[in-house]
Amino acid sequence: VSLYNDLVTTAMAIPLLRRSEVVTINAGRVRPKGNVALVAPGTGLGQATLIYYNGHYVPMPSEGGHCDFAPTSNDQAELWQYLHEKYGHVSLERLLSGPGMINIYSWLKDAGKYNEPKWLSEKLSTDDRAKAITEAALSRGTPICKATLRLFASILGSVCGNLALITMASGGVYLGGGIPPKILPFLQDPTFFEAFTEKGRFKQLLSSIPVKVITNQNASLLGAAHMAFIGL
Repeated sequence: VSLYNDLVTTAMAIPLLRRSEVVTINAGRVRPKGNVALVAPGTGLGQATLIYYNGHYVPMPSEGGHCDFAPTSNDQAELWQYLHEKYGHVSLERLLSGPGMINIYSWLKDAGKYNEPKWLSEKLSTDDRAKAITEAALSRGTPICKATLRLFASILGSVCGNLALITMASGGVYLGGGIPPKILPFLQDPTFFEAFTEKGRFKQLLSSIPVKVITNQNASLLGAAHMAFIGL
């Protein structure tokens, strides 16, 4: 019996995914045998990397979700201050996860940037709050919820761009986890990719990197089966 982190097994599924199992955010240019990066916001924030070696990809585990959140705008700096007062250390996971989405929403409300409708307040008191925020943004266009997902997407884009630079992910950057497939319209909006590429002199390089969202909910199991098959 071998035990692996679920992000490691999800990463190992990436080379096996069919076109119908991903949604392309940026087509880019895939470099054969290039490094592949995975960022997966869900109940937490997972990251992993694939490196091609000796005829197949080898997964590199990570705890990058616990790295520091680095604000890239005045609003994000205010958000960092809000969370710093609440938690002390502000990790990426404090923002890019289900609980993180709630943190962003709470800041927008508490800072007085948006009003919270009464019907939404009642819904948030009884339902899954991250799910309720997402549904209100997508189905009803509720301003505070739309602002929450736009900010979430912007921060996620920046983090994905950072990992692409750190790993030189010329094989592509993939978004896994439970959240990205549910907020696709906000990832397809220019906000996400602008944040992904906004890295100064390396903007052109990042613009050439493929970015895709994994929609196969069993990708982690597929990767685990593949690892068992090749004896990794």
